[in-house]
Formats: sequence, structure tokens, C-alpha cells
Amino acid sequence: MRLRALLETDALGLRLLGGDDELDRTVRGVMTTDLRDPSRYLSGGELVLTGLAWRRSADDSEPFVRILASAGVVGLAAGEAELGDIPDDLVVACERHRLPLFAVNEDVAFATITEHVVRQVSGERAGDLAAVVDRHRRLMTSGPAGGGPEVVLDLLGSDLDLRAWVLSPTGRRIAGAGEPLPPGAGAVLAAEHLAATRTGRRGPHRATVRGTTYSLFPIRNTGRSAAPASRDVRETVLSDWLLAVEADASDWPAARLDLLQGVTQLIAVERDRRDAARTVRRRLAQEVLELVQTGAPPAEIAARLRVAAPVLLPGLGTAPHWQVVVARVDWDARGGSPVEAGPAAQSLLEEILVDPADPGSETADRIAVAHTGTEAVALVPLPAAGPAGASPDDAGHDGAGHGEAGLGEEGRAGEPEPGQDGAGLHADALLAAVRETLSAGLADDGRLTLGVSAAVHSAEGLRGALEEARHARRVAAARPGRVCAAGHHELASHVLLLPFVPDDVRRAFTARLLDPLRDYDRRHRAELIETLEAFLDCDGSWTRCATRLHLHVNTLRYRVGRIEQLTGRDLSRLEDKLDFFLALRMS
Repeated sequence: MRLRALLETDALGLRLLGGDDELDRTVRGVMTTDLRDPSRYLSGGELVLTGLAWRRSADDSEPFVRILASAGVVGLAAGEAELGDIPDDLVVACERHRLPLFAVNEDVAFATITEHVVRQVSGERAGDLAAVVDRHRRLMTSGPAGGGPEVVLDLLGSDLDLRAWVLSPTGRRIAGAGEPLPPGAGAVLAAEHLAATRTGRRGPHRATVRGTTYSLFPIRNTGRSAAPASRDVRETVLSDWLLAVEADASDWPAARLDLLQGVTQLIAVERDRRDAARTVRRRLAQEVLELVQTGAPPAEIAARLRVAAPVLLPGLGTAPHWQVVVARVDWDARGGSPVEAGPAAQSLLEEILVDPADPGSETADRIAVAHTGTEAVALVPLPAAGPAGASPDDAGHDGAGHGEAGLGEEGRAGEPEPGQDGAGLHADALLAAVRETLSAGLADDGRLTLGVSAAVHSAEGLRGALEEARHARRVAAARPGRVCAAGHHELASHVLLLPFVPDDVRRAFTARLLDPLRDYDRRHRAELIETLEAFLDCDGSWTRCATRLHLHVNTLRYRVGRIEQLTGRDLSRLEDKLDFFLALRMS
């Protein structure tokens, strides 16, 4: 903007005192100061605002103005609140150095002028930067990526002082310039974005995390798999990226909003590029899945796996072990056409299997997810061997690896090497970090269920692993909650049976055993239910149970006797202990 535009804005209360032939100077910034020598804080192009506190005598004006002129300041605006009329010595000094001088009415705050200049200047910078963004987008569309979205995020920081990050639907950082987001902030922002998107509100959405305000811009999937605008928002809500900007965009001018929309379009190009890179891995997974489901001979499946292994585990010369993960997204029925959940589940499962701490693509390059009409199936490679005695806790959650412990040599699900039970992917660990975030996107009408098989290393074991993962997912589906998972180890437990007991049978069974105890507790506050739970947890040990409940053994014996009297059961019998155990689990 030019100085002349400031003078023509009545709301700023500026009055020109000298330098009318210099009003076409370009203003590139604004600074308020009362230092006698502010040169260290000047870079040129500023309009300087001053309250004249630096002036003690008429001799101070000349050196002050000389410093401003030497620094390349384009104009000086002096407030009238302190001294009333602007001193003549300051007017003369400004005329000598050809520095335009304005008087600021005492009713106008410097903050008002500063805000106006910053808004106008940043708007012009936004226009310049928008051209850069557009050129970068064309380069990314027509040829090799010119540095990816990080280049434009860097420009946002350097030119507009905007810190920004690209986040996945789970809050994982995909790209960003400068410092990372505070721990946990990405997941909170993603949850806010998913919840706002489900309401149908247009972006950007505003969110505050730990006192910091962010504006969230959706990054729409523009590739071949993108859903038409008329389709149900639930088809893409769990797969779209977002741009989080550390600022409140509610009062931004149109030029800056248009710029950020251009940035999201550029990042969408990068999203399309990454999706295209996954095509080979998805196709390999689809081919293996079709062979397994159609009962193809193990030799044919093994041949396909030998083709897939170098693609999914580049640089590893040994055949990996494999695990199968099955995920399904279900939506409550609405009017209109049903939601096609298979692609959404595929995209979401690919995201879940990526290490949330790794913004790069290395672990993503080892994930192959196919989908049928309703479910997604991931073929996850694990290194063939790991350090002796390693455990999932040692390896941590590291994307496609998710623990590099050695696995069983027979190729059968659920058969790891001795001392390494439970190696590989774990159902609960996969969803622990994303459960709350995804629940916001699923809202009150969607569910995500996930099942994980044990590891296998042969074609003979892969079909069993697929069935195992599907059974585990059905166990997860029978549980309450929007986001649920189950692992292969739960298929050899009572946990497998309890979810499938009909509700009326469940209620009748628990009522017959536990209602007499609950009624007695309500009347006498005897804590019989708590005593029963502790007694069973302690395997019927009187001493350990009494210690846990801080009771004398005789008091414990009295309570157990009362339980047996009220229910007609005998807690020394295994059958009765088992009935009480199941009733407590189903209640």
C-alpha cells in the first residue's frame, strides 16, 4: 500500500504536516517506538508511529529523523496526545530529510493504525504469494514435485508469519514448517475438524488447544477416488487431510482466505501423488486376497508373495512373516443411497498402520491394503526374525514393523517362538492413539471395528490368518463403543463367547445370580458384589482376598457365607465359581 492511501482513510485520523510530494512511497510494515535510536529494529519500508517520549528538547528531533531516513523509513506519524501540537523542530527536520510527517489525532489509538496497515500489507503479500502457490501447483501437476507442500508452508511462515501443518485424519503430522505442534495437539485438532465436518459446516473451522487458536482448512481428495460433491460426507470424512494454521481466520480478508484455499489445492495434488504411489501395493494385496479367498493352491499364493515381498520390504533379502488386519466401517442407514464403506475403510486402515511419529513415507511404503465391498484387508509384512527375547514393548509402535520380534517357524497363526508370545501387531495398540479422534468423525451413526491375526510365514497359514482376523473383527463388533478392536489371542478365551450371548439370555442369567446380592447391598451396604469380585480375582484365596479388602478373614468368611445363602450357590465348587465369574463379566 502507499502512504496516500493512509491519508485518504478518515478513520485513521492522520493529518499531513509535510512531504506531500512523497506520498507514493510504498508501505511494507509498521513500527511503534519511543526509542531515541530505533535503527536496530528497522529494515526499511516502515511507517513509524511515535508518541514523542524520546524528545526532551528541540535538539533531539534532527538526530532522530536522520536515523529514520537512513534506515529507509517511508513516513513518520507523531501522536498529539502527549504534547498537543507537533513541535516545529520535528516538522523542519522531516522536511530537511524529505520524510513525510503525519499528525495522529489524540482520539485515535496507534493500535488502530497498526492493525489497518498490517491487514492491508499482508493482503498484498498474500496476493504475491498466491501467484507463487499457483506456479508451484502447476509444477507439481505437470512434472516432478518441486519440493512438496513444505516449500509453500515455508513461504507462509516467512512472508505472512503463519505457522501451518498438514495433518492426517488421525492428527498425524504429514508436513509442516518450523517447530512441530505441541504433543497431542494434532489429535485434538483432527478430532475438532472431523466433528465440524460431520455437522456440514464450511471450513475453515476454528479450534483452540491449550490457549492457542488454530484455523482448520479441509484438504479435499481430488483424485480418481474422490467422491462427487453430492455424495454423503461420511464417504470422505475419515480420509481427508487438513491444513492447520496457527491463527484465527474468522476476520481474514478475502485475499488471504483465497491464498489458503490455493495452498490446500496444492497439497491435494501431493495427496493424489501419494495415492498413485500406493497403486502397486494395493494391487498386490488385492491379488493375494483374491487367491486366498478363492482357495488357490498354496504354491500359487507363495509365488505371489515372493513377488510382493521385495515391493513391500525393499532391501530385505529374507521372506518376511505376515499378519492380516481386517477393518470395517459401518454407518447407520439414512435416506438415499447407502454409503460405500470399503474405500473409506481402506484409506483409514492405511492411516492406522502408519507410525504416528513418522511423517515420512518409509513405513507407508510397506503397507498393502485391499478392500471388498464392505471391509478392508491389510497384508502387513514383519521382518522374519528379531533379537532373541524381544517383545512388543521393546519394539514399540513403529508402523508396518510394529515390533520386530522373531515369530514361529511353522507358519500357523498364534505360534510365536518361545519367550516371544504376542509379537507383531496388537489390536489395542493400533487404536489406542486414534480412538478418541476417530470417534469424533464417526459421531453417533458410525462404527469402526478391527481384527488382527497372529503372524504366519507361509502360504498355508495365510488363509487361516485371514479367517482369524475376520473372527476377531466380529468379536470387536459385538462390543459397545464407536471404535473397537480384537486380537487373535481373544479367540481362545471366554471373551469370544460372551459378546454373542443374546441380550435376553444375558439379562436373565445375571439377574438370577447377582440381583439378590445387589438388593442386599442396597439395603445393608454390605458390599457383597465387591467381595465376590475380589474373591474370584484372588482365585478363592481367603488370605489374599482379606488382605486386598482390608478385612479380617472371619469377616470375609461371613460375607462369602451370606453370598452363598442368598444365591443358593457354593463358592467352593468350580462350576459355581465359573457361573459367578461369567455373570460379573456380562453385567
